[in-house]
Amino acid sequence: MNKALLAAMAQSVLDGEIDDARALAQQALDQGVTPLEAINHGFVRGLDEVGEEYACGDLFLPDLVAAAEAMKAALAVLEPALQAQGSTWNMLGKVVIGTIQGDIHDIGKTLVGTMLSANGFQVYDLGVNVAPEAFAAKVREVGADLVGVSALLTTTMIRQKDVIEALEDVGLRPGVKVMVGGAPVTTEWAEQIGADGFSEDAIGAVALARSLVAAGQEQR
Repeated sequence: MNKALLAAMAQSVLDGEIDDARALAQQALDQGVTPLEAINHGFVRGLDEVGEEYACGDLFLPDLVAAAEAMKAALAVLEPALQAQGSTWNMLGKVVIGTIQGDIHDIGKTLVGTMLSANGFQVYDLGVNVAPEAFAAKVREVGADLVGVSALLTTTMIRQKDVIEALEDVGLRPGVKVMVGGAPVTTEWAEQIGADGFSEDAIGAVALARSLVAAGQEQR
């Protein structure tokens, strides 16, 4: 295994260098590195380091965005090679995300979706101004493990509860976890409406998603 190449992959994510990440992914394939090795021992290492440095306050929101985009660029090269080999990256779960009806803010929601995708989740982003019933319909369609509902306004966050009720109305709630987020949202609010968790930033959302999906799978 080419340790220098793997280290360069990790660094490309840490630096948020999209073109470098894409080129290194192709270089790995050209040199006979398997796609799984490149992902797990190269690019993911960089993403993990990004998370650690962000938690310590050494990296900031733009760094997160750049790192996630670099990771996605690498995966765009590596995933077709995985499929051609008949193997798959360890997909952690399926997530439906969106900004609740009445709210059109999407920067935080989009970043969470990007980070989830970069960390191994299959993400279905419904966009903004999403009706509760649309969340439930998409969960049923794709067999999602998790729903993420964003709201930036106090006047719209009350509708996060409606998503949970929509899932309950069609019998899907027992099989899917719900996490909520957004500027006015708190842990107390999440508990009040019966959500399974809350995160105030994208890195925390990834960790929360991992734990919620793992807990849901254990319950099945």
